[in-house]
Amino acid sequence: VQLVESGGGLVQPGGSLRLSCAASGFTFSSYAMNWYRQAPGKERDLVASISSAGGITNYADSMKGRFTISRDNAKNTVYLQMNSLKSEDTAVYFCNARRYGLGRRVDYWGQGTQVTVSS
Repeated sequence: VQLVESGGGLVQPGGSLRLSCAASGFTFSSYAMNWYRQAPGKERDLVASISSAGGITNYADSMKGRFTISRDNAKNTVYLQMNSLKSEDTAVYFCNARRYGLGRRVDYWGQGTQVTVSS
């Protein structure tokens, strides 16, 4: 199983980035996908979620209207479009695949990609 994030980098406040997470080794279309982020010294927080078929999305309050999660099940890839970036968005962003079944939860994680918002 692999989740490989890309697209992070340094961006100025107000700028945009698009993160990608390429999945392999499992049935991508059967898993909900999530983006989390973790800033230095802080806990890992949920940023956005998308259902397995892509029809349901959810966002943390501070991301609503700025971030958009999407997925392409044909490409086994999930995306996070981030607009109007703020310094407080600086963090390592992690891709997560999650599925519930048979009374247990299965989680897969990527290695993370650094996003730095600074002038």
